Amino acid sequence: MPELTVTVVSAIEPAERTVTTGTKAWELFVDDSHVIAARIGGQLRDLSWELADGDEVEPVALDSRDGRDILRHSTAHVMAQAVQELHPGAKLGIGPPIANGFYYDFDVTEPFKPADLDAIESKMRKIIKEGQKFDRRVVSEEGARAELAAEPYKLELVGLKGPQDAEGAEVEVGGAELTIYDNLKRDGSLAWKDLCRGPHLPTTKRIPAFKLMRSAAAYWRGDESNPQLQRIYGTAWESKDALDAHLESLEEAARRDHRRVGADLDLFSFPDEIGSGLAVFHPKGGALRKEMEDYSRRRHVEGGYDFVYSPHITKASLFETSGHLDWYAEGMYPPMHVDEERDEHGEVKKPGQDYYLKPMNCPFHCLIYRSRGRSYRELPLRLFEFGSVYRYEKSGVVHGLTRVRGMTQDDAHIFTTREQLEVELERVLVFVLDLLKDYGLDDFYLELSTKDPVKYVGSEELWDEATKILDRVGQQSGLELVPDPGGAAFYGPKISVQARDAIGRTWQMSTIQLDFNEPELFGLGYTAADGSRQRPVMIHRALFGSIERFIGVLTEHYAGAFPPWLAPVQVTAIPIAERHDDYLSELATQLRASGIRVDVDRSDERMQKKIRNAQLQKVPFMLIAGDRDVEERAVSFRYRSGDQDNGVPIADAIARIVDAVDRHIQV
Repeated sequence: MPELTVTVVSAIEPAERTVTTGTKAWELFVDDSHVIAARIGGQLRDLSWELADGDEVEPVALDSRDGRDILRHSTAHVMAQAVQELHPGAKLGIGPPIANGFYYDFDVTEPFKPADLDAIESKMRKIIKEGQKFDRRVVSEEGARAELAAEPYKLELVGLKGPQDAEGAEVEVGGAELTIYDNLKRDGSLAWKDLCRGPHLPTTKRIPAFKLMRSAAAYWRGDESNPQLQRIYGTAWESKDALDAHLESLEEAARRDHRRVGADLDLFSFPDEIGSGLAVFHPKGGALRKEMEDYSRRRHVEGGYDFVYSPHITKASLFETSGHLDWYAEGMYPPMHVDEERDEHGEVKKPGQDYYLKPMNCPFHCLIYRSRGRSYRELPLRLFEFGSVYRYEKSGVVHGLTRVRGMTQDDAHIFTTREQLEVELERVLVFVLDLLKDYGLDDFYLELSTKDPVKYVGSEELWDEATKILDRVGQQSGLELVPDPGGAAFYGPKISVQARDAIGRTWQMSTIQLDFNEPELFGLGYTAADGSRQRPVMIHRALFGSIERFIGVLTEHYAGAFPPWLAPVQVTAIPIAERHDDYLSELATQLRASGIRVDVDRSDERMQKKIRNAQLQKVPFMLIAGDRDVEERAVSFRYRSGDQDNGVPIADAIARIVDAVDRHIQV
C-alpha cells in the first residue's frame, strides 16, 4: 500500500510519521483519549479527516480553547436534536460556541419554559449515551437546498459563502464548500442532521459534562427587522469537576453583581423615569466616583496632560467630517432639528440644522488642536477630558453600569510627530497600566484589534503601518498580545488592555488607538523644525473606558468591599450609648479635617446591630466608644474583617486610617 509522510506537531518537538494512504487523523492519537480533533495545515479538522502527504498535524485536546469550542458546538447540535425530537415543528436557527458555553436559536410556537429545558436536558443525556457519530459530508448548494427544504433559516444561509458578519453564522457556512453533519446511530442509520462547517467530536459520548442554563428571545442573525426566535443557552466542560467549578464561579459572580451590590450599598440606581441605560449616582456612589476622578486628575497632571472641555451636542457637519455619520450612525441618537423658520403658509423661510448628541469626544479635540497654528515644539500635545457621551445601545444589550447609553469617558487625545510616536505609545501604555494597578487591577494581557475589511477610512498603507507600530509596542510591553481580527474602529487599529478580576473574569479596560486618518480629515498640521508643514498623528486613549463601566467592574472585583481610599464611607463611629455621641462627633470632625469620610451612627439600635450594619455596608473601619474610652481619650478600633483592637488612643486611630488611605492598601 502506498505510503505518505506527515509531521505530528507536539509540545515537545515535531515528529515525522510514515503512514499508509487513507490513514485518518485519529490513528495518530489512538493512545491519547484527550485528543478530540486535529489542526491540519492550520485548519481545525475532525479526527476522521483523511491525511495527505506532507500534512502538519497538531492534536487538539478536549481541555484546550479550541477543544472546548468543539465540545460546546457539538453539545449545541445534541441540544438542537433533542429540541426537534421533543418539538417536531421547531425550525433551526444557528448554534455557535460562545465564551464558557453555547446557544442555539429556534423558531417555536411558544417560548420555552423551565420545564421544557429539563425535558430537553434529559433527552440530551439519552442521545449522548447512545454514542451517535458526527459524520461530515460535502454537499452542493442544490443538494443542501433539497435536504433542508423544511428549514427556512438554514436555506437563507446556504447561499452565503466567505466571512459572515451576522452573529454565529460562521459556524454554519463561510468556507469554500457546504457541509452537513449527520448524527448516525450505532447501526449507521440517520438520527439527525444539520448544516455545519464543523469540526465536531467523534461521537456524542465524548461530551463529559453539560448543563442548560436559560432561554431568552433573540432576533434572527441579530437584526431587529428579522423574526424573533427562542434561544437556549448552555454550558459544556471537559469534566464534571470543571463544570461544577464553572457553576460555582457563576454563583460567586451573581453575589458580586454590581447591580445587586450597588443597590445594597446605596451607590446608584436606574430610574424608569430617566430611561434605559441612564444611571444616577447617590451620595455614596458620588463619593466613590469623585475619589476615582480626583485621583485620575492628579495623575494626569503629573503625566503632562492638559485639561479641556467640550459641549454635549454639535452640528451634524462635525460628525460628517469625522466620518461618524458614515460609519457609526447606528450607534448615535437621532438628530435634533432646530432653528428652522416657516412663514404663515408653512413654507420654509430659514432652513434648520441637525444637531447630534456626541458619541465621541475626538472630533472636538481635533477642533481644539486646529484652533490656532501649532509648532513641533508643542508636540506631543496631550488633551484630556472627562467627557459625557451618548450612544444608542439596543435595549437588549443594556446591562447595569457595564453597558449604558449615557457615560463619561476619561478621554485623552495625543497629537504627536511620527518621530515621537512609538516612544509616546510606550509611555501611554505604561501610564495606563500603572494607573489601573493603583485601582487594584494587576492581571493583564493585551489585545490587538485590526482593520474591519468593510468599515474603515484611509489607505491600506497607513493601516498597515499603524498596525505594525502597535504590534511592536505591544510585543515590547512583555505582556501577552492576542489578535482581534477586524475589531478596530473605522479610523485606526487599537491595543486594548484586558484585565482579569478577583474571580478570573476578563474585562476590556483601557484602549489605545492609533489614528493617521482623523488628522487628515480635519486638515490638522504643525510647523516642523525645517519650516515645512507636517501632519500630526493622533492617539486616542480611554483609560477607564467609561467611569460608569469602571465603577461597575471595580464593584464586582471588590464585591463592594472597596479599599479604604475608595470606600464611600471609610469610617463608621459607633457610640455604645447616646451619651457617647458628642465624643465621637468630635472625633469625626478631626477625621474629616484629615480628609476622611466618616459617619456617626446615632440610631437607636444596639451596639451589635450597629456593628452588623456597618459590616453589611462593607465599611473598612469602625471606631467604637464607651465610658472607659471617653475617659481615656481612646476607641475600640474594629476592622471590616471583625478583628478589633481595644483602647487605641485617638491620635493613633486617626494615623492608622490616614496611613491606610494614603497607601491605597486593602484591609
